[in-house]
Amino acid sequence: MAGHEFFDPADRKRQVADHTADPLAAEETRHPCDPAFKHGVVVGFDGSTSSERALAYAIGMARRSGSGLIIVHVANRLPTTVWAGCEPPVFVDVPDHRTEVLGLELACADYLAEVPWILVERGGDICHELEEVGHEYAADAIVVGSTHGIVGRIFGSVAGRLAKRAQRPVVVIP
Repeated sequence: MAGHEFFDPADRKRQVADHTADPLAAEETRHPCDPAFKHGVVVGFDGSTSSERALAYAIGMARRSGSGLIIVHVANRLPTTVWAGCEPPVFVDVPDHRTEVLGLELACADYLAEVPWILVERGGDICHELEEVGHEYAADAIVVGSTHGIVGRIFGSVAGRLAKRAQRPVVVIP
């Protein structure tokens, strides 16, 4: 039951809910998660070396627990202030075809044949989106790779920020 999830352009259109009438109605309009992957293992994946190590660990973790694997790729968002100079910063989703490429690579990977898996694409803050997917799937854990380099040291690593805010166990793979 290995596979991946790509949304057709028609699937990307979501109904706009009236949040003032009923706050629970907003949650009902979200794309429902596959119940076969409830209590699975969420792993952040962008194709980097550290995310590949995290994926390998998450595969073993899902196999040992007999659960599914939810692979999450968070697409880039750039502030419009870079171009427009407006205040406050507004973020725009930049088309990221990397998810499609990653999905094809993962579909051809022999090592994923051991566990059922899906690929979920999100846009936004990486920490928030990983935690949100973990919440939607009632994940047992979130696995991420550690950040190496000067950028992670200056701005803080995704793993560090996620470990501070997550409501479920976070496994950081060096």
